[in-house]
Amino acid sequence: MSKAVDELYERRTACGRLSKKDISSETLVIAGWVFRYRDQGGVIFIDLRERSGILQVVFDKAEGEKLLQDADALRAEDVIIVEGTLRARAEDAVNPKLPTGEVELLAKNLIVLNKAKPSPVTLDEHEDEASEEIRLKYRYLDLRRAPMQKALEKKHLFIKSIRNFLDNKEFWEVETPILNKSTPEGARDFLVPSRLNAGDFYALPQSPQIFKQILMISQVEKYYQIARCFRDEDLRKDRQPEFTQIDLEMSYISAEMLMRLMEDMIKTSLNDVFSVQLSENIPRISYHEAVETYGTDRPDTRFEMPLTELGEWAKTTEFQVFLKVSESGGRVKALRVPGGAALSRKEIDDLTKWVSQDYKAKGLAWIKYGEEGLESVVTKFLPEDSQKKLIELTKAEKGDIIFFAADTSDVVFATLGALRLKMGERFNLIDANKWSALWIVDFPLFELDKETQNLSSLHHPFTTVVEEDLEKLLELGKKETLSKEDKEAALKIRSNAYDMVLNGVEIGGGSIRIHKEKAQKAVFNLLNIKDEEAQMKFGFLLEALKYGAPPHGGIAFGVDRLLMIALGFSSIRDVIAFPKTQKGQCMMSLAPSSVDIKQLKELQLRSLVAKK
Repeated sequence: MSKAVDELYERRTACGRLSKKDISSETLVIAGWVFRYRDQGGVIFIDLRERSGILQVVFDKAEGEKLLQDADALRAEDVIIVEGTLRARAEDAVNPKLPTGEVELLAKNLIVLNKAKPSPVTLDEHEDEASEEIRLKYRYLDLRRAPMQKALEKKHLFIKSIRNFLDNKEFWEVETPILNKSTPEGARDFLVPSRLNAGDFYALPQSPQIFKQILMISQVEKYYQIARCFRDEDLRKDRQPEFTQIDLEMSYISAEMLMRLMEDMIKTSLNDVFSVQLSENIPRISYHEAVETYGTDRPDTRFEMPLTELGEWAKTTEFQVFLKVSESGGRVKALRVPGGAALSRKEIDDLTKWVSQDYKAKGLAWIKYGEEGLESVVTKFLPEDSQKKLIELTKAEKGDIIFFAADTSDVVFATLGALRLKMGERFNLIDANKWSALWIVDFPLFELDKETQNLSSLHHPFTTVVEEDLEKLLELGKKETLSKEDKEAALKIRSNAYDMVLNGVEIGGGSIRIHKEKAQKAVFNLLNIKDEEAQMKFGFLLEALKYGAPPHGGIAFGVDRLLMIALGFSSIRDVIAFPKTQKGQCMMSLAPSSVDIKQLKELQLRSLVAKK
C-alpha cells in the first residue's frame, strides 16, 4: 500500500538538479510529467520532466510485477510521483546532453496523479513544432516546451536582476494607477466604462508618465516600477496590446547622468542573466546622423553599409527622375551593397515591388559594378564624369550593386533603411553573436502632422529641450498663430531625449522633463493645446508644477523586446506567457468576447455592432 501522497509531496526533490553527489541508500521522491518512454523487456525507462529538468527513471521487474505493469500503462504527459533510490548509470548509458545524465532513479513506488490526453503540441524541442495557431490555443502545453520554460525563467531572472540593481541605487518601487483618465500619448487608449460614474470612462495606462512625474514632485526622488502598459495599436512582431516595461524616474538628474546609470543597469543585468557583455562605452549619435547614415533612428550597427548623399551629384546627371526630385527639394540617396551584383533580376524586381508596396517608393533604380564598369539602364543618363564621381562617393567596388531612392525624405529614408537591413541579412553581413548598442540623442522636439500640417510631439508633450534651444522655444511659444517659417523653425528645436537601441531594436527611451510651467505652456501653445484643453487633460500635473517641481527625467525599457533579442526569438510573443495574435485575440481564452446585455445595462452602454 502506497504512502500518503501529501507525505510524498513534503519529501519531493527537484529531479533536474540531481547528480552523483546525491547518490545514497535513502529513497528520494520526484514528480512531474512523463516525457519519453522506452520498454526494453522487463525494464521500462521513463524520462520524467518538470521545471528543473529531466531525470531518467527505471522500472525494473525485480522491484515487483505490479510496479512494472503500472509503468507500462503510462503515456506521454501523464502526471506521476515516484519514490526510489538514486544510482549511477552504467558507463555506456551516460547521457552527456543532460545535466542529470550520469544518474537515474530506480523506482520503488509509483502513483499516477493524473492521466493526460495526447498532446496537440509537439513538446520535444528537437522535433517539428506545431503551427503558431495551435501553440497559442494550447498555450499551457506550449509553455511546457524547453525553449518556453527557458524564456519564462530568464524573464524572471532578468527582472530580478533589474530590481536588485535599482534597490542598491536606493530607488523605491511605487505602484501607479491602472485606471486613469485618457491622455494623448501617441497611440489609442483602451477605455474602461465606469459603472459608478455613468457616461465616464477610465483609460488603461500607455505608460505611467504623468504619475511618475508627480512622484518626483512628491519628494520620492528615485522611482521605479515593473509596469504593465496598454496600447490599442496595430500589432506586429515586436508589439503587443499589453506589455511590461521597466519604468523609472529620477530628480536632480542630467541626461548624461541618467544614460550612464542606465548603461550600467542594462549591462549588469544582461551579463548576469545571459553572460552578454556590451561595449564599455556605448556610443551616442544624433537623431540626424542616425537617419542620414542608416535611414532610421534605430539602426543596426552590427554591420556597415551606410547611405550616401547624392543631392549635388544628381544635378550632374541627365536622369530626369533624379533631376526633378533634386530641383523640387526632395532627396536622392544611395545604398551600396557589397557583393550585391550577385542579385538576380527577379530578386531585384521583387525588391522593387516590396519597397513600392510597403514604403511607398515610386521605384528602385540600381546599377551593378561589373568587370566592364557600371551596368544598368540608368548608366546611359550618366556622363562619364558622373559615373566616376558615383564610384568615388559610394566607395563602390567590382561585384557591388548601388540602389537609389529619389523622393521625399520620409520615403527615401524608410526605403533605404529597410533595404539596408534586408541586404544585410541576404548577404550574411550581420553577426548573430555580436551585440551592438548605442544611444540616439538630439531628437527633434516636434514633427509635422502630414494630414493637418500642425506640429505634434515626437515623443510626448512633457519633454524639455536642450539648453541651447530653450530661448527659441519660449519665443515661438508666445505666438498665437504660426507661419510656415515658424513651423520650420520649431521643427529644428532639439529635445533633451534619448533612446537606447540594441541590434537595431529600440529597447528603451526617455527624456529630461519640463519642470517649469512657463516652458510647459510654450510647448502646449505650439501644439495648439489651449488652456481649457490643457486643464481638462493635464490639469493636475500643471497644478503640481506650481508647487516646487525639481528638475527630473526618466526612461522606460521594454522588457519583452529586450528578452526577445537576448533569447534570439523573432517575436515578442515567445517571451510573453499568454500573448495576443496580430488581431489582438487570445487563442486560448478567446478574448475579447461579447458580454451579457445585463452588463451593458449596468454600465448604461449599448453596442452599435450587429450581433453575428
